[in-house]
This record gives sequence, structure tokens and C-alpha cells, in this order.
Amino acid sequence: MNFQIKGNVVDLRQKEIFFGTLHVEEGRISSIEREGPQREGVDFLLPGFVDAHVHIESSMLVPAEFAKLAVVHGTVATVSDPHEIANVCGMEGVDFMIANGKEVPFKFYFGAPSCVPATGFETAGASLGPEEVEALLARKEIHYLSEMMNFPGVLAEDPEVMAKLQAAKKLGKPIDGHAPGLRGEDAKKYVQAGISTDHECFTREEALEKLGYGMKILIREGSAAKNFEALIDLLPDHGDEMMFCSDDKHPDSLVKGHINQLCARAVARGIDVFKVLKAACMNPVLHYQMQVGLLSVGDPADFITVRDLEDFVVTATFIDGNRVAENGKSEITTTQATRINHFQCAIKKTQDFQFESLDPEKVQAIEALDGQLITNRLWVTPSVQGGHYQSDPENDLLKMVVINRYHDAPVARALVKNFGLKRGAIASSVAHDSHNIIAVGVDDDSLCRAVNLVIENLGGVSAADHLTPKEERVLPLPVGGLMSDQDGYRVAELYTAIDQLAKSFGSGLSAPFMTLSFMALLVIPHIKLRDLGLFDGDRFEFVR
Repeated sequence: MNFQIKGNVVDLRQKEIFFGTLHVEEGRISSIEREGPQREGVDFLLPGFVDAHVHIESSMLVPAEFAKLAVVHGTVATVSDPHEIANVCGMEGVDFMIANGKEVPFKFYFGAPSCVPATGFETAGASLGPEEVEALLARKEIHYLSEMMNFPGVLAEDPEVMAKLQAAKKLGKPIDGHAPGLRGEDAKKYVQAGISTDHECFTREEALEKLGYGMKILIREGSAAKNFEALIDLLPDHGDEMMFCSDDKHPDSLVKGHINQLCARAVARGIDVFKVLKAACMNPVLHYQMQVGLLSVGDPADFITVRDLEDFVVTATFIDGNRVAENGKSEITTTQATRINHFQCAIKKTQDFQFESLDPEKVQAIEALDGQLITNRLWVTPSVQGGHYQSDPENDLLKMVVINRYHDAPVARALVKNFGLKRGAIASSVAHDSHNIIAVGVDDDSLCRAVNLVIENLGGVSAADHLTPKEERVLPLPVGGLMSDQDGYRVAELYTAIDQLAKSFGSGLSAPFMTLSFMALLVIPHIKLRDLGLFDGDRFEFVR
């Protein structure tokens, strides 16, 4: 399609704005006519936004539906790690993501998952060794080595880890990092192994140190993990080395906004708009050598129009010259997705959730932190009845369980603080990174019901109160137990309803299901629960 469009052109390379006409021919920008200074009351033309690190699966949407929602907010491309589906379905999962992404006009840049399983201390659904990773990296659809979460393996020069890093280097593909809290000589060694980015910095000091070692730092603002406030003030001095990402974003959040929201917040702090847009649009394209246009002659016609450079309300989105969204409406249509899964778990009984008391005086528990993936370690005196630990909603100390979804096994149990439930239970088959079933609740009957709702649907998120059966909901996630195959906006509505039900049970967390999903993530300090038991993320060993 050939067309032209007028507006205030934002030239990121020259750091200037002028009124002009953009000419598009056969999906590329053929010329840009400069017609004078910037004009009032005219939309701005700028490159599309890029999410520099995201797990599409965490949106609970298949890639095509993620794109349908994202383009409304001016996102034209993502650097996507298919790590979640790979942990469930292996190579078949990666193939699914690539194929489904091709169904729509959107630029998904998938990586080769580097840590499947994430650790050897849990039960996952698949394994990708060095040979499989190298085979993925050799494919034209795979553009980088996804986040190397096994930073202890990097530091110890584990042969399997080093083989994966070497495969990426040999093929000239970037390597993403994941090293929360890593500092000093250990951080330096991690970077020197060839790892080029990190999205896990949760303090300014950590990010600054890693920038000094040559790393690029991603400012992350997802549904659970939020590091914008901690890191954004580094952007003015490090504009070439920073990018924006969401990492994990639930569907209700994606309906409201995406990278455009981070741009608005950054500009509101007084940060130069060209530095903000460089992080949002240009830096990911350059770092990952993406075939995504930057509003230059000869580039693919990937651009957006916005009302102003303050609120970044997107009025239209174009990808390869095709308009994919206009005035808040997506022009991407829903298509039927293939269902793949890996779910072999029998229905549970209430007694499966009983938790035998071993020491009523001194027990390690997990403290969840709103807006963070890290957890704190607590020593607590639990409530005990009949020789079993009980949830103690009065003191916000609740029972949490993880159930192996790949084969029947004993239920792993622990205590967790800060979920705030006063009644009922919530459960999910989204539990990073192996995606077994995780649940937290006030009583064993509610825990059992919430878990069984997930099992009956071969995956999903649920909320249930056994005392009020009418107050139960489940959002089925039949694609890998991670994603719905339904319309993205409908999924967002259903998720909003179940999120509200969880909050009506008493949870004060901003995103209780997202927070729950990270209570099993061993590669984030300090203490987590896996299907094999309570785990010390500092010592990288099970709690004795």
C-alpha cells in the first residue's frame, strides 16, 4: 500500500522535530519531506515502541492476541523470551509461539530459552540442553539467547551453561541476563561471560555498577515487578545503555497501556523526550539488530502517531505500512489458536493439604513483597491444631502449596505472609518457571477447591471460598496451562473479574495472581516454594 501522512516528525537521530510529510511505498518509508517548523494541534509521527524484554505467556494471551492489544498503545515489536512455554512443552512450545506470532502483522523477536528447566531443584515439563539451544539459535526466527538465569552456573563456569553462551557468541547473537542483586567481582565476571543486559536490578546502585561493567540495563514495569521508580533517574546520564520493558504483564494491565505509559511517566519527571524515546524505540532495535523501522528513509514503515509528547496517547499504529490500530481500536482480528499442553495431574482431596507440625515454635516462612519478585525470609510461630499447621488470617500467615502438574506427587507446603486473604483461596498453573500449580488459602477445603478448578480445566487461575460456592471463578488457560485461546479483550475482562474476587477475599496486593506466580521462582532471592519443597535462594539448596 502506498500512501502519505503529515505530522510533526520526531527525528531521534538528529534530535529534532519538524512538520513534514511521510511517504510510504510498498511497506517502507520512501521519503520524508520537511515542510517547516513544528506546528500546534498536529499529531506527532515517531517510531513505534518496543518492549525490550517480555514473556508473552504472562499476559495469558497467545502471541497473536497479545499483539492485538499491544498495537493500540503503539507497540510494534517485542523482544520475547518463550521461556515459560518451553518449560512446559519444550521445543514444541517455542515452535508454537513462532507460528502463532506469524498469524498477525507484528514483529516478535523470539529468543532461545537458556534455562529449561530453570534449575535442577524442581520438576519441569521439558529440558533444553546445549544441543537444542544451539539448534534454536541457528534458526532465523531466533534472534538472541534468552535470559541466563543460572548466574551461579555462569560464575562456576558450569560446562553446560558455558556451552550455551558459546553457541550464542559463535552465531553472533546477543545474550540476555538475569542476575538480581549480583554485585562486585561476581557481577563483573557475569558480564565478562558475554552477557549484555539485565532487567532484574532493583536498586539504583546495582544498576549503576552493572552499567559500569558495560551492561545495558532495562527499566522494568510489569504487573508485579516494578523497578521504574528505582532506576529511571539513571536515564538522563545513560541514555544509550537503557531500555524499557514489562517482563510480565497481565491482560488487564495490557488493556490499559504498555511502553507508552513509561514514556509519559519519564517525561513527567522532566527527562528529555529524545532520551526517553531512544530508550523506548531505538535502543532495543540497535542492540538486537531488529528489522524495525526508526522513521528514516528506507526503513520499514513501523511508526505511530500520538497527540502529544507528554501523555503519548496513540492515535494510529502502522507496521510495514499497514495500519493495525486507530483511535484506541485494534485492527488485528482474532484467529483460532492451536492448543498444546502438558498436564497429568489427578484431582486432589482436602487431606492432601494437611501440613504436619514438626516444630510449633520456629518455622521459616516466606514474606511476599508487593511490586517485587524478591521475598524475605521470616521465622514465625505458626498456628497448630491437631498436630497440623493452620493458616492464621488474623496474623496474615497463610498456608501455601505447590502441586506437581506433570505427574502425581506429594503436595509441597509452606507458610507465606502478606497475601492478606481473610477467606477462601486462590490458585494458578502459572508458577514460574516450571509452572506447577501454586495456591494460597485460608483453609484446606478452599485450597482444595481452588486447585481442583485448575486441574479440571487443564490449567488456569481460580479463586474459591468453600463456604460460599457461588463465589468461585476460574479462567481456563488451555494452551500450556499458561494462555487462553480466546479474544484478548474478553480474557482481560475475565481476569479482571477473578482479580477482583481475590481482592474481595481480603488481598491487598496490587496483582495477587502475578505475585503468587513468582512465589515458586527459585532464581530470585531469598526463599521460595517448589514442588519438591521449601528452597533457600541464597544458598541455592533446599531448606532443611
